[in-house]
Amino acid sequence: MKTQIAIIVTSLMLCFSCAIIRQGEVGVKRNLGRLSPKINGPGSVGFNPFTTTVIKMPIRTMNMEINANLPSKEGLNVVAVISILYRMTPEKAPAIIETIGVGNEVNVISSVFRSSAADVCSRFYAKDMHSAQRSSIEKEITEQMAKILLPRGFEIEAVLLKNIQLPAGLARAVEEKLEAEQQAQRMEFLLDREKREAQRKTIEAQGTRDAQKIITEGLSKVIIEWQSIEAFRELAKSPNAKIIITDGKTPLLINPAEQK
Repeated sequence: MKTQIAIIVTSLMLCFSCAIIRQGEVGVKRNLGRLSPKINGPGSVGFNPFTTTVIKMPIRTMNMEINANLPSKEGLNVVAVISILYRMTPEKAPAIIETIGVGNEVNVISSVFRSSAADVCSRFYAKDMHSAQRSSIEKEITEQMAKILLPRGFEIEAVLLKNIQLPAGLARAVEEKLEAEQQAQRMEFLLDREKREAQRKTIEAQGTRDAQKIITEGLSKVIIEWQSIEAFRELAKSPNAKIIITDGKTPLLINPAEQK
């Protein structure tokens, strides 16, 4: 009986003195209040449950969403939902536990974001946050946050501006501007098409004029007389009766059937 109890107690102690570190995590031992500098990767970690605990910290990419009012260059507030993709540097896990605490990184990262976003967005117009300039704004905020947070053990992978809501008046003005630009592009297309059509007609007319000029220049007196001789020769070969009125140069053929 005593042996069985000893086995059970030993098994329980082994269970409680072993921690499992999963993929995407690191473990740091805290022995009597002091943090161990050793970083434990995925797998099992043995420790004394009476004096030591194992603190698990995630090192995979995390997503933090923030609702914020972003200031613009003209003094407007743009409502947006922001996603911050970040991850913890494994080597900095003990320092993060000591200086920030477990689970408190959200407060630190969000505070740094609000400060960086206010500084960056104030240099852009509100409409820029809803245009191709948005990627530039995201990049600048990411770089500014990285300068502060990377030494603290956090790598900012990306800052994504989502669900941007411009002030009602500005949104309407942007839509009207886009419609005006589209209308101008449409008119430009029509004018360009008409211009090409006019060029085509001009080239066609020039071609017709040049052809007529060549034909006119080619109809010399000698050619006309030669064609008249050919016409008389063809008439002479025909067996049909014909009435020919001519001055000896140009024949005029009258069909006898039409005279009846």
